[in-house]
Amino acid sequence: METPVFKFEPQDYDTVYEPSEDSFLLLDTLEDELEAIKTRKPLLCVEIGPGSGVLIVALEKHLPTGQTHFIGFDINPNACRMTQKTCQLNGSSLDVVNMDLLAGLRSGCVDLLVFNPPYVPTQPTVDSLEEHIDEFHLSGEDQNLVHAWAGGVDGRIVTDRVLDDLDRILSPAGVFYLLLLKENKPEDVLKQMGRKKFRGSIIKERRIRGEHLYVLRIERTRQD
Repeated sequence: METPVFKFEPQDYDTVYEPSEDSFLLLDTLEDELEAIKTRKPLLCVEIGPGSGVLIVALEKHLPTGQTHFIGFDINPNACRMTQKTCQLNGSSLDVVNMDLLAGLRSGCVDLLVFNPPYVPTQPTVDSLEEHIDEFHLSGEDQNLVHAWAGGVDGRIVTDRVLDDLDRILSPAGVFYLLLLKENKPEDVLKQMGRKKFRGSIIKERRIRGEHLYVLRIERTRQD
């Protein structure tokens, strides 16, 4: 899948995560998985934290028109606007919602879920990154960018919230593509989800500039 057209203005770089190597790894993975995804005939595709919007727009351009509805959920209003802009630049059709993760979705509705989470391990926090934003010495709109990379303990403070909600929101035949860093302990994530009656595997990995990235595919254990 080609990378959709996107356009950052100078002020956008301070508040919205620019597509980088991790974004392109996930894009390459989705391209590899595209035919398998099509056989699932997804009705609802959701990306958490679309940022620039290149991933969900790429999926919208390559999945059957009229079959799948696409929604991006981002806690950062600037990222929501950027995703809408990318959508318009590429003539795509999708919805963008300014919301924290997936609490607003009804149960069992997501057929295709994609997440490139904030995965950088940061200082331990008690409850949430928002309550400890001063640790990053940022203020105002610059705080929005923190949500794109700061992951708390093991870099999984946000990822674990999604994993805890996966059984509720994923449809019976749904599939979840998740990008993780080596320090996020992807094998532990797979074991954790196995105990929750999910099966998963590492389907792609890449070393880039001191980082070792993995893409996991997670789905429900088949019931015979």
